[in-house]
Amino acid sequence: MRSTTKLMKNWQFTGPDGKTAAVNLPHTWNNIDGQDGGNDYKRGSCRYERSFACPTFDRDSEEVWLEFDGVNASATVTVNGREVCVHDGGYSTFRANVTPLLAETNDLVVIADNSKNDRVYPQKADFTFYGGIYRDVHILIVPHSHFALDNHGAPALRVTPEVSDDLHSAAVTVEAACENTPDGTEVLFAIEGVGEQTAAVQGGKAVTVFHMENVHLWDGVADPYLYSIAASLPGGDAVAVNFGCRKIAFKPDTGFWLNGRNVRLVGAARHQDRAGLGNALTAAEHEEDMQILRDMGANTVRLAHYQHAQYFYDLCDKYGLVAWAEIPYITEHMPEATANTLSQMEELVLQNYNHPSIICWGLSNEITVTTGVTEDLTANHRLLNDLCHRLDATRPTTMAHAFMLDPNDPFVQLPDICSYNLYYGWYLGELQQNDEFFDTFHKNHPDRVIGLSEFGADANPAYQSARPERGDWSESYQAVYHEHMLKMWSERPYIWAMHVWNGFDFGADGRGEGGKPGQNQKGLVTFDRKTKKDSFYLYKAWWSSDRFVHICSKRFVDRCGKKTTIKVYSTDDTVTLMVNGKTVGKKTSSDHVFTFTVPLDGDLDVEAFSGLKKDTAHFHKVDKPNPAYKLVKNKNAQKSNWVDN
Repeated sequence: MRSTTKLMKNWQFTGPDGKTAAVNLPHTWNNIDGQDGGNDYKRGSCRYERSFACPTFDRDSEEVWLEFDGVNASATVTVNGREVCVHDGGYSTFRANVTPLLAETNDLVVIADNSKNDRVYPQKADFTFYGGIYRDVHILIVPHSHFALDNHGAPALRVTPEVSDDLHSAAVTVEAACENTPDGTEVLFAIEGVGEQTAAVQGGKAVTVFHMENVHLWDGVADPYLYSIAASLPGGDAVAVNFGCRKIAFKPDTGFWLNGRNVRLVGAARHQDRAGLGNALTAAEHEEDMQILRDMGANTVRLAHYQHAQYFYDLCDKYGLVAWAEIPYITEHMPEATANTLSQMEELVLQNYNHPSIICWGLSNEITVTTGVTEDLTANHRLLNDLCHRLDATRPTTMAHAFMLDPNDPFVQLPDICSYNLYYGWYLGELQQNDEFFDTFHKNHPDRVIGLSEFGADANPAYQSARPERGDWSESYQAVYHEHMLKMWSERPYIWAMHVWNGFDFGADGRGEGGKPGQNQKGLVTFDRKTKKDSFYLYKAWWSSDRFVHICSKRFVDRCGKKTTIKVYSTDDTVTLMVNGKTVGKKTSSDHVFTFTVPLDGDLDVEAFSGLKKDTAHFHKVDKPNPAYKLVKNKNAQKSNWVDN
């Protein structure tokens, strides 16, 4: 029988300072210095060591494997002084057979290395590359004849559902990879609620096809139904995976289709880190992020810019969020790292193939920012594109292009579907240029599928403005920015998905602006997940079915002038405003934004309501603007151009 034991506690960690301390996993050494600005967080090799007793197993009939869910960025693993594996890539699962090396007591050493180099991605990007063993470590005991573990960290079962055009039936091909298993060995497959079938192993693989009538579809957030399939070998090994049956398509004029229904994909991107924790997250923190996205009404998430925890992909499956998965091939092409892009992509596809939530493979992100389009860069992408098609014929490839890249460049057309990261109205230009970009692209390339993979404006909730403008880092401007972008998207049904950058503020130690050094503040929710910015409620008003009312700029308490503007977001189309107990207006809106102008005289106790839903706020008249609401720019502060760091 297969058994699993976690190795999470009682590690000895020798850090960058050479000191040794006891730690538990998950762990990173950059949870503080990787989030405080200065672009000076510790990068290099650190040592994790612990002893473990030899597990009880039969050496004649069983094997013992180590499994690592994520070590950033390169890992060298030794057991009792013998090297068992080296792995380059900080975001994927890897395993090693340690059976012959085991003694009564064993010394396990992991050298985790996030040093700068030119052969392992990522090396330049607007986020912190946290070092450490930041996901789970397991001891696996399996029979000698077992379902494969030595397959790029992938599960042994590969499930490919093909749904009929009428959506009533599905042919589900199941492949089971086996190791040390003689040809002719019968594998028993069972799909819960469907039935059982057997297939014989040939060349290390057993394959069968289930023909399912009246198939229950995985239908995104509407109905994320999952089947479970189990496989067992005569020697006692058994594995199981979940899968979903769904049919996807992309069309140039109408975007994304799920199960014959046009679905407008709306959501956000996510980085996997958090304030004070770095990327060493527990299941509870992953679940909280998922709940926030669901509360916002998102039906998609872009999991940037690397492979996320399997647990989070499982959550996407469970709750129906359509996911974009990608590798950290980002910002700057490195000619010596082509092999690493291919190995990380192979791991991404093979390890995540069974997730029905994943609908595309991302080849790269803004890869032309520093080097432009070169012959070597293009060749690398052709290799990646071909690899994805070879490993998975069911999903398209995509890229997130930097908005500086000419849409007419042939490189843009390389993947199956396109997406652009647009920041007009924030880094440069005017908001209207986003509209113009899409109109021009769609006119010039009517046969291409185009999406909006990033857009956003930084906002520190402490900063407020009665006259918000680009570059002020105010919560007020971020709201204005997103109001425009939502209207832009709503008028262009061909945009296959819009992913706000970002769902959450995240660590970017190369940044020094906006009053919070070391953070990218484009999130709709703060880094600690404690504060939802006004823009979060704007998207919730557009996307969520939960009825609510939200008064904006509550943190803008102290206000000047004879009048003040009070803005309200709501899922409803009519909102009533009361000030100091008196009704001052009732407004109707088709874009979920309601604006009232009221006299500013002393203290204002404000109540906005629609039906039984309401929200309250308090504002106070002052003679002079509160200086705490405005960003004070320091000429001597750290430069914010992370690209040059």
